[in-house]
Parts: sequence; C-alpha cells; structure tokens
Amino acid sequence: MGAGHAHKLYRHGHSPVHRLPPHCKLAAVFCFVLVVVSTPREAMWAFALYALLLAAVAGLARIPARFLLGRLVIEVPFVAFALLMPFVVPGEQTEVLGLSVSVPGLWGAWNVLAKATLGVAASVILASTTELRSVLLGLQRLRLPPLLVQIASFMIRYGDVIADEMRRMSIARRSRGFEARGVRHWRVLATSAGALFIRSYERGERVHLAMVSRGYTGSMPVVDEASATRTQWAAAAALPALALAVCLLGWTL
Repeated sequence: MGAGHAHKLYRHGHSPVHRLPPHCKLAAVFCFVLVVVSTPREAMWAFALYALLLAAVAGLARIPARFLLGRLVIEVPFVAFALLMPFVVPGEQTEVLGLSVSVPGLWGAWNVLAKATLGVAASVILASTTELRSVLLGLQRLRLPPLLVQIASFMIRYGDVIADEMRRMSIARRSRGFEARGVRHWRVLATSAGALFIRSYERGERVHLAMVSRGYTGSMPVVDEASATRTQWAAAAALPALALAVCLLGWTL
C-alpha cells in the first residue's frame, strides 16, 4: 500500500498526536488550512494566534523547534515570490528602508507569506507525526478516489528507486570525467534524462506485469481499519475549531 520505510519528514514518537487516526489528522489539517486562507489579511493578530496554535500542537507532538523550522525551508519559492510583490504590483507607493514599494504589494506579500507559512507548518506537523503508509490509508478512509490513492502509493514506493538510479547515473558520468559546466554539456544531460525515462518506463511495465501475474485487476485490496472514536474526532477537531473562532473574530473586529 505504501513505502516500506519511514520518510525523512516522519519523526517517530508516541505522543497523543501520533496516536490519532490518520484520516482524523488529514481532515483537521485540511480544515485548518481552509480557515487560514479565509482569514482577512488585515487581521495580523489572527495569524499570530494561528502560529501559537500550531506551536501548541507541535509541543504536544514533542516536535523540536529546530526540526520544524528546518523543514519549513521548502517554502523558499513562496518567500521569493512574496518579496518581489512590493516591487512589481502597481498601486499607491510608500517608503520602506529607503525603498519605494507598493502598498497593495506589501499587503499581498504579507498575505502570501503568512498563509503559506502556516499551511506548510501544518503539513510538516502532519508529516512528522504520520507515516506515509498511514497517510495513504487515511486518504483511502476519507473515500479519496482509489485510482489517485494507488498513483500516490506507487509514486512514494518507487520515487526513491528512481532517485537512486539517477544518483548512480551521475556517479557513472563523474567517474568518466564528466562535469556539467556549460551549455555544451546540456546534450549529455538530456541524453541521461532520456535514458532515465526509458529505464523508469520499462521498470513500470515489469512491475505491472508482476502485479497482473499475482491477480491485480485494477484495484488494490482495501485495508479495513477500526473507525475513529468520537473522542479522537473531537481531539482532531480542536485545532480547526479554535482556528475558526479566531477567523470569525478577525472578520467581525
């Protein structure tokens, strides 16, 4: 159903957050992100409260701050995009640190940066407390289309295999004295990418034939896990419920 090993984002633990059923955590994070996105950007205090809520969940899950902040590096492209907005968005101008910037651009940058950071942080906490196999089972439990779950399962299972194949090809190139230093080397890199695609495609065909020979008919066996209790749903709903209360205050104040 999923990968046979823990992914790099997962942090093994026995906290109350780790013990929650995966589909409860998935639903909670999804609702939390929806609430954050719906919050007016002018309510800066609301985003500070959201950050405190996530910090409380991370503390309950015993996730160190360094571990969490290190995984937030993935949002660097959002940060770069946000930093450009004050300079490219038209509108009323103001000065910040001696630079003329757009007021609508500043608000847009704050909106993107705050909401993206909170969304990524919530996702990192989810990944840190839930194994990949459990995430897939949670998606299955939430009635996500089975085909999408299967695709995600195979991507997770064979992503590391393809990455390792790419690493071996890179080592082979370097062992022959190749170093990509300019445009003239793009032809070699393109050839390597094509070879990697062919190998991956052929591997996929072999895997499919092996599955068919073992009785695969287009659907994976459904894993029947125990349903979440009302207490577990209530515990998972605490985060989005508190966030919703903050969001409503942000719209009314």
